[in-house]
Amino acid sequence: MLAIYRKYRPKNLSEIFGQEETIKILQSSAAEGKISHAYLFYGPRGTGKTTTARIFSKVVNCQKRQEDSSFFKKGEPCNQCLVCHQIDDGQALDIIEIDAASNRGIDEIRDLKEKVKTLPVYYKYKVFIIDEVHMLTPQAFNALLKTLEEPPSYVIFILATTEYEKLPATIVSRTQRFYFRKLTLQEITKKLELISEKEKISFEKEALEMIAYLADGSLRDAESLLDQIISLKGKKVTVDYVETILGKVGFMKVIKMAEFILKKDLKEALNFLYEINNEGHNLFQFNKDLTEYLRRILSLSLNPQLEKIFEKEISQSQLKEIKKQSTKIDTSYLIKVIKSLIEAYSQMRYNPFPIVPFEVALIENLREKE
Repeated sequence: MLAIYRKYRPKNLSEIFGQEETIKILQSSAAEGKISHAYLFYGPRGTGKTTTARIFSKVVNCQKRQEDSSFFKKGEPCNQCLVCHQIDDGQALDIIEIDAASNRGIDEIRDLKEKVKTLPVYYKYKVFIIDEVHMLTPQAFNALLKTLEEPPSYVIFILATTEYEKLPATIVSRTQRFYFRKLTLQEITKKLELISEKEKISFEKEALEMIAYLADGSLRDAESLLDQIISLKGKKVTVDYVETILGKVGFMKVIKMAEFILKKDLKEALNFLYEINNEGHNLFQFNKDLTEYLRRILSLSLNPQLEKIFEKEISQSQLKEIKKQSTKIDTSYLIKVIKSLIEAYSQMRYNPFPIVPFEVALIENLREKE
């Protein structure tokens, strides 16, 4: 059975999810025949960089585009010609993909330089896709730089990285740069809903939102997590399943704990923490989610305009609770709680009993009511 992220991998530029501005520019340049010799795709993992690079290699080499001037202006591959099929199947000799994480040395780049010298075997362009390019050694970067400065007319480089800041300025300056942003929780949830409907998967929306939250802006990660759940539980995705399989505590549990903290109800907060722990949930993730949730309550209470930003990052049900809870907080108290939870999180990582720093943080801050 084909993995979901592979089954639903885009085949056209227009199908790349959440990167509309970048895709529009690439389509326009292709439609006008303005192809650069070097591109740099950068941004968080799982946002479509490598997929876009592969599709763009189809666009520049598509046989139908070269034969049909009206189709050429669409800036998309036909996905029907031999070239498109070969690239989709990973059988294109003139499309060379290099994982710089595994091939980062000077010898690999020297080998690449030799390949650059030879004409394409079948296609119009020979395309080199270098993934995680920031992993190259300084010597390899220097060797690559010379190739980027004066590449043959039939060569296109597409560099991809998750760590733009690690690239030498000399490399960056010789490329056209495109940023691939993190997707919002709503965007990822919407895509998961579409996939679930096509796959006839029954789902609880909160469960998909939890998966989207865990994916942290990466659509690929979200699709892989969804695949993991249905492979173990069948075509049904519930909050309970997500909690059990991924160790993620549901949003309602985070909201409930936040309520106990805001009320300074130590007894109920400790009881609830023990319940979470006894159910086998990931306390590290619960601490992280709780801290993030309280941080949003604090920020929104001080700046209501942040609601416009938060509504892109979290579900409407969460935002509704945050707005309600932000009207009844003690700012200095909540700052102290957040600092304690952050400190507890760092201590939990090295403690054989991770619940202890967590409960101490609660006791230190909530016992004032006792």
